[in-house]
Amino acid sequence: MEKVELAKIKAEDISALLAIYNYYVLNTTATFHVKVLTEEEMGQLVFFNDPQYETNVIKVEGKICGYVLLTQYKKREAYKRTGEITIYLKSEATGKGIGNAALRYIERVAQEKGFHALIATVCAENEPSIKLFTKNGYQKCAHFSEVGWKFGRWLDIVVFQKILPPPN
Repeated sequence: MEKVELAKIKAEDISALLAIYNYYVLNTTATFHVKVLTEEEMGQLVFFNDPQYETNVIKVEGKICGYVLLTQYKKREAYKRTGEITIYLKSEATGKGIGNAALRYIERVAQEKGFHALIATVCAENEPSIKLFTKNGYQKCAHFSEVGWKFGRWLDIVVFQKILPPPN
């Protein structure tokens, strides 16, 4: 596997992340956005005012090939120690262990920040993501049928959860 580096997002990273994300908007069911995002909209998705949450760019050989987010699961106080994680990679970067490295990294970050549980919501037909989370100890805890409409058809989602060990 190639050397994977993760670094906190910077403003100049937005255009690269936007290109990655908009590929998935236009071509896949990995995201339920149906229209491409602008740089401003992308910025709203990946920049947080709360230091508890963060976005990291994923680089291989110094080039951005994806990003991983640790975000708020729900906007209620009782959920503050439950995070939601999202990973997007350039299509040519998938299947190389990069997603595994990013997932392990963001789990360590979440653990250091005191998160107890992580949630990942995935389109039910997104086999690579399902494999990634299952392989890394996430348990499927929900399946919602026909909750998204994209490309002229209904889509299901599955929700995965992992309880993190307490920080060392």
